[in-house]
Amino acid sequence: MSRSLSLIAGLAVAALVAVPLTGAIAEKAAPKPAKAVATQPAPPPAPVKLGLGRPALPEEVHAWDTDVRPDGLGLPPGKGSAKQGDALFQEKCSTCHGEFGEGVGRYPVLSGGLGSLTADRPDKTVGSYWPDATTVYDYISRAMPFGNARSLTADEAYALTAYLLNMSDVIKDPDFELDQSNLAKVKMPNADGFYLDDRETSEKQFWNKNPCMKNCGPAPKVIGRAIAVDVTPDEKAGPKVD
Repeated sequence: MSRSLSLIAGLAVAALVAVPLTGAIAEKAAPKPAKAVATQPAPPPAPVKLGLGRPALPEEVHAWDTDVRPDGLGLPPGKGSAKQGDALFQEKCSTCHGEFGEGVGRYPVLSGGLGSLTADRPDKTVGSYWPDATTVYDYISRAMPFGNARSLTADEAYALTAYLLNMSDVIKDPDFELDQSNLAKVKMPNADGFYLDDRETSEKQFWNKNPCMKNCGPAPKVIGRAIAVDVTPDEKAGPKVD
């Protein structure tokens, strides 16, 4: 081998050796990637204001805030007796509910039914079923008379409430005036007939992760047809429907 060829071969070997050494140095010099750091998700963007509408005025909120709670919160000033409510009831309510709350046609019966809640066909009237006297006022003032709701004054609503309670013997004196201070104190016959919703505990067994979806019980058996059993009999002694 000539001297020039030997020099070229030596340079080639030096180059081959230098490449991995240079790469190792570069790899060592490069910064290591930072470890992933858990970050909190970005908060949702603020809603974009479209420039429509405006905040409701206090008087506008008051106009819609008309509900009355069982403890009497929401009752307005006013008063009325059963004697005053009698004339109002005959004028505004008897067409549907009868002169004494007995009901007309398919309109609801409002009086009577005391002690019937354990019967096969109980009469769920104001006196027999409703737990709170304030609910009577609330419903009358917001929904009655039928077709002309919210037309009654506070005094008229108190008087009609007193008339209904008097028909159910909840208020004995027809001259007794109901008002904002005493209506919530009236004890209804079925006040203790309700209890708080306990389905979160009493029905918890039905809400497990593996509900029964197949062969959970005997197949239902049709024992009668609506047309045969007459589900809306005229008399209370109608056939029993299982």
